[in-house]
Amino acid sequence: MGHIAGSLEKRVVRKVSLRIIPFIFILYIISFLDRVNIGYAALDMNEDLGLTASTMGLISGIFFFGYFLFEVPSNILLHRVGASKWIARIMITWGVVVVATAWAQNETHMYILRFLLGVAEAGFFPGIILYITYWFRSKDQAKAFSLLITGLAASNIIGAPVSTWIMDHISWAGMEGWRWLFVLEGIPAVIFGIITYFYLTDRPEHAKWLSQEEKDWLNAELQRERKAKPKAEKHSIKEVLKNPRVLRLALIYLTTVTGLYSIGFWLPTIIKDFSQAGTTNTQVGLITMIPYIAGAVAVVLWGRHSDKTGERKLHIALPPLVGAVGLIGSGMASDPVTSLIFLTIGTVGIYSFLGPFWSLPALFLTESAAAVGIAFINSVGNLGGFLGPYTLGYLVDATGKMQAGLFFLAALLIISSLLVFSIKKEHTTTRSERTIHSTKFESNG
Repeated sequence: MGHIAGSLEKRVVRKVSLRIIPFIFILYIISFLDRVNIGYAALDMNEDLGLTASTMGLISGIFFFGYFLFEVPSNILLHRVGASKWIARIMITWGVVVVATAWAQNETHMYILRFLLGVAEAGFFPGIILYITYWFRSKDQAKAFSLLITGLAASNIIGAPVSTWIMDHISWAGMEGWRWLFVLEGIPAVIFGIITYFYLTDRPEHAKWLSQEEKDWLNAELQRERKAKPKAEKHSIKEVLKNPRVLRLALIYLTTVTGLYSIGFWLPTIIKDFSQAGTTNTQVGLITMIPYIAGAVAVVLWGRHSDKTGERKLHIALPPLVGAVGLIGSGMASDPVTSLIFLTIGTVGIYSFLGPFWSLPALFLTESAAAVGIAFINSVGNLGGFLGPYTLGYLVDATGKMQAGLFFLAALLIISSLLVFSIKKEHTTTRSERTIHSTKFESNG
């Protein structure tokens, strides 16, 4: 019987993983690329529209105000109406806004369009995180999240050379390459939004691609985990948002995401500044791939290691420290190669944090509470997408150097690590299963 049960478990986990992870991985690549492709466009767009570094930082960051305002309502709606409908709606509307950005004529247009992009995309990432919790047990989630988050790196590995190649080689109808960048990278969001409506299955019980035995097993496993959680199903939105653990995780995420988006938006500019004069946009794009390839490998290996050992705290606390070392080293480097090595180390650290981190909320939040809590953590954290790029742009304008901005980001990463270390783990790993079945996080004192 044990052998049969084990075979069923492996078969269901494999089928669910193959059906869901590759598809949402593609969606995440499209979403993150459309969010940060402005960093590549800036190589030419800033001069065409007369944008300063601080103005560009504000344009990059204003996206997150719209994102913040509509994040929690969007995730509540996803939980109510279903992932397939709501994620499809998100993707189609953000694709339309990205395409419209091609016709921006000044900084005011860019402010408006970036804000609207944030409104349109609000709820996508926390919606995907919530969706994974509908299908994966806690013991499998860090790996699933890590595979999803490699989409962050993959969007840049793919987007860096593609985006810069478009800018250097496409000028159809007399329109600048950076404008075609938005058109050609916005259209896939609309196409895949339509596909999402028909492809995603909202819940295991609706999965025609699972047998009845497989559905029953998966639902029983997920239901067992739900019953083991604190009875918070009837908690109000206000109570969830006042939960000390939710607030702590939101602050930890904020301090780390500030570095994540700063690198995403500014890395092409940093590399071009450090490179020798005459570097083309396409060459910058190819060099930009290096840190993200390393980050993609690291996030998968680190997430798997966290699941294998069942340990979360150190797997979340150590990566921001590595990221801080990388950014400080890059800021102190005197030559392009050394700077790139340290930027790669910084990227590895920041990306490795994400998989284990997103396994935490589902450990103490039930489904309806998670819809609010995950969205709140993500929306607060993503304010770092405004804080980081804008502060970095301001410090570049004020000092004429990137160094002060990199040191600022490193300080925030150190704070993130200290906040994680201040969390107390009350229960330990069940070593026989090498996973977490009963782990709670609470503040010391």
